Amino acid sequence: MTDPTTSIVVPDGADASDGHVVVCGLHGLGLRTVEQLHLAGIPVTVVDDEPDPRLVRVVRGWGVPHLTGSSRLAETLVGAGIGTARAVVCVESDDLHTLETALRARELRPDVPVVVQLTNPAVGRALAAVTGAGSVLDVAALTAPSVVETCLGTRAHRLQLEEVPFVAATLTAPRDGTLRDLYGDLTPIAVEHFAGPDAGPDAGPDAGPDAGPDAGPDAGSDAGPDAGSDAGPVVCPGRDLAVRAGDAVTLLGTPEELDATGQAWGRPRPARAEALRTLRPGRAWPEGRRPDWAPGPATALYRALSRQVDRPMRWALAALAALVGVSTAVLHVGYRDPDGGSAMTLLDALYFTVETVATVGYGDFSFRDQPAWLRGYAIVLMIVGAMLATVFFAMLTNLLVSRQIAQALGRRRVPGLTGHTVVVGLGAVGTRVVELLHEAGHDVVVVEGDESNRYLGRLRALGVPVIVGDATMSATLEQANLATAGAVAVLTSDDLTNLETGLAVRDLLGRRWRDVPVALRLFDRDLARTVETAFGFQHVLSTAALAAPWFAGAALGLHVLGTFYVGPLPLLVARLPVRTGRGLDGVAMADLGAELRVVAIRRRTRRGLEYPPRRGTTLRGGDEAFLVGPYEEMLALVRRERASAEPAEGAGRGARTR
Repeated sequence: MTDPTTSIVVPDGADASDGHVVVCGLHGLGLRTVEQLHLAGIPVTVVDDEPDPRLVRVVRGWGVPHLTGSSRLAETLVGAGIGTARAVVCVESDDLHTLETALRARELRPDVPVVVQLTNPAVGRALAAVTGAGSVLDVAALTAPSVVETCLGTRAHRLQLEEVPFVAATLTAPRDGTLRDLYGDLTPIAVEHFAGPDAGPDAGPDAGPDAGPDAGPDAGSDAGPDAGSDAGPVVCPGRDLAVRAGDAVTLLGTPEELDATGQAWGRPRPARAEALRTLRPGRAWPEGRRPDWAPGPATALYRALSRQVDRPMRWALAALAALVGVSTAVLHVGYRDPDGGSAMTLLDALYFTVETVATVGYGDFSFRDQPAWLRGYAIVLMIVGAMLATVFFAMLTNLLVSRQIAQALGRRRVPGLTGHTVVVGLGAVGTRVVELLHEAGHDVVVVEGDESNRYLGRLRALGVPVIVGDATMSATLEQANLATAGAVAVLTSDDLTNLETGLAVRDLLGRRWRDVPVALRLFDRDLARTVETAFGFQHVLSTAALAAPWFAGAALGLHVLGTFYVGPLPLLVARLPVRTGRGLDGVAMADLGAELRVVAIRRRTRRGLEYPPRRGTTLRGGDEAFLVGPYEEMLALVRRERASAEPAEGAGRGARTR
């Protein structure tokens, strides 16, 4: 072994691919990454210089060693065994600390894979040039799409497998039958059995999406159509599974294959379509697939203009328009030309009305020779018209001036919004969620408690209104027009603040609580379960739990392509290289795990994707398999692939690939 200040050489005969993983940083994402690696049977060593004693007790309870020291120091990494490590994961809470750790690890072991979490895109791109493509991951970019899908209530998660676009879409079974009869060759991912109209709001599964890797469903492929929703979704069912009308079936296929089912897959759930009525077409929708529930450009323009003014100003404008309309009709009927006695045309009547209200008086028309009743009406017209015009222009001036001041301070008023999304918390995740919603053409209002937040400038450039205030106070949420919101995302970094805000949102929504999706970010697993059971929250998310499989997979050579939820269960879509002579070389589809599905294969000897693979299809060294399933099953498969070739595990378990 060479000087630790320069580089480290792997000892002769040691296979680093079978070594442990060094995780630098235990808070938040680090703990979830350690958990996933530990459950996959991968040895882990944790390094943290300022550990939380509670988290240290947790990892030691798993039998994971913890080293107290700065990961920026070479001697600390050497003490953690970087010389024989298969990978280093850098997830420190500070970007500078993470950057130094990654560079130090690369200096000590130029050959070791380094997986890094960075929030600054520019720094991430620069570091990726040193550590390798795909080594730098951003939690916000990885997890924000799941939050956006929850807010929009969509039933489709778009994926790109090589050059082929795929969609994981949830459809409602139109009638009783088997999956093969209803959907043909479409790949079934999961089935959630309909609990029936008499099921109460608490009929869902006990474990929330934050319930961790131990909360996987117990239901196997033999779960019948009578299984209740509290059994959890049936993951990767066989095509001969019987379902009933109303069951939610998640399928993977190309957009064209999903279109062939005759069911709408690109629109929100019916209960939420009304709440999302202001969604406008944008870049989020593929060309030619703008949903028919999205308004057209003219309607979108009208709504964009109308929501800029508050109710008093709209009333003043409406009253002024009504006065002009009535006066135009009165003058058209009652006004007579003094010279010829002819009636006034509609255009002249409108012109004379506007001239009178505006107090211009060009002298081309006059009430002097008109009947007494018309001259009396003219007095009323001039007084009322001047008053309404003055009020309207005063409000308009106030709007323009206040808007300029609000934009300068990073705050804007949000009058007139309906069906918008309220995002609470302007961190890295919240900002990314806002950007994705804005790209989709959806109206967004942000509530942020820090007036000096560094992301305010970015939102100001997008024209997104921001309310600076305490989101746990109902008055602040009322300013964001929560009563007419179509969705809410509570994304601060503090669990207690998120819980208080979520409960305040529930109180203000009242009867709309069940129809409006509320995405609640909570890190603590036990708290997430309690909140879902006691308070009825349906979308409790953890960015750490969503992102951890990406980091654990990247450390083991698994390329995660996407994550999405099926009910309370997070699923992964990933690409796994099959190495010659390893555990998956020569394995047939039927011999893989029961809750995993190979959706496509890229062969070493041919171009393009092979999909869907048949039950007898065999993996060969050099192939790349595209898989979907729970992350604990996925990581277990990675461990198996890294093992030496041996008799296929789980033979006869009947993996449901075809």
